[in-house]
Amino acid sequence: MRFLSSLRRIGHMVRKEFIQTLRDPHTRLLLFGPPLIQMVVFGYAATLDVRHVALAVLDLDNTQESRELASHFTASRYFSLNKYAARREELREGLDRGDFLAALEIDSGFAQRLRNGQGASVQVLMDCSNSNTALVALGYLNQIGAQFSRDYQLDRLRRTAPQRMSSFPQADLEIRPWFNEGLESQWYFVPGVIGNVMLILVMMLTAFAVVREREIGTLEQIMVTPIRRWEFILGKTIPFFLVGCFDATIIALVGTWWFGVPFRGNLGVLAAGLVSFILAGLGLGLFLSTVSATQQQAMIASFFFIMPMITLSGFGTPIGSMPPLLQKITYANPLRHVMVLLRAVYLKGVGFDVLWPQIAALVGFAVLLLGVSVLRFHKSLD
Repeated sequence: MRFLSSLRRIGHMVRKEFIQTLRDPHTRLLLFGPPLIQMVVFGYAATLDVRHVALAVLDLDNTQESRELASHFTASRYFSLNKYAARREELREGLDRGDFLAALEIDSGFAQRLRNGQGASVQVLMDCSNSNTALVALGYLNQIGAQFSRDYQLDRLRRTAPQRMSSFPQADLEIRPWFNEGLESQWYFVPGVIGNVMLILVMMLTAFAVVREREIGTLEQIMVTPIRRWEFILGKTIPFFLVGCFDATIIALVGTWWFGVPFRGNLGVLAAGLVSFILAGLGLGLFLSTVSATQQQAMIASFFFIMPMITLSGFGTPIGSMPPLLQKITYANPLRHVMVLLRAVYLKGVGFDVLWPQIAALVGFAVLLLGVSVLRFHKSLD
């Protein structure tokens, strides 16, 4: 009988939360609009691809060979010719203004040295203020330059000694990409966006809902009713748990259907991981509600957690590239484990036998965060 009474009180709290949350059209839009918008924006914007790099060329040789070298760069999808310079000063000024990212300077005598069988150097000027973009662009420049050299040597050998072509040794790499055959960066980032969006949505919704009750003075009114504290906590968190599950489903479908990210794993493993992660996010949001007296404080406190969690999750920066101490700290981050799970389920199709450590860690975080938050919430009400 007591259990049925508790269920009725929890049901009333859940119904109250849904009515209070969904009666305002602006709130309804905020619940479901921003996650979809963030998914689409981050899905397109979050990428490590470097394409159409603005390139300037200073050709002081002006020969067929120098023009052919320049065309090798401008004909690729990685570079776009931004300027044909006539003086060295134009390259320096353009790099200072940010008109282009890279510049090629082909000195006079370039073609003659090639015809004489000598080495010919080409100077590359690179804006390295963004080190990651610069490193990727330099890799493309080296590949294209090496391809030009190989093509020129083969063409020269074909014209001067065609009988030696059959004995010309060459080693070729046969590359077979796994899991991401087209090397699409969206396939890597979109599953990670799901984890980021769910963290922000669930954590902030829970924190704001409880703090709002305290801020407008209705929390004390609710607590003088027969409802118990654990019933109040369940009534507050269940609606946002359901909203989080619904949004996670919608966002996952957008990732698969809109961005074309293949889903190769098991739905049960994905559901287990996301549900555990949502519960951990609810616990973190409930914890924020205990340390915040106003919604403004809850927002400021949430950023204290969100930014480090995203940075240490491996979303944009590989964890293996971090200092050893930070690599160990990432294991205390629930977002790190769900990132591994999402990308493995989507791209690799692995199952519970491989991902059970991530699921176990997420369950542990959910139990720990919810337990600590409930205890702190009880204390804050006393």
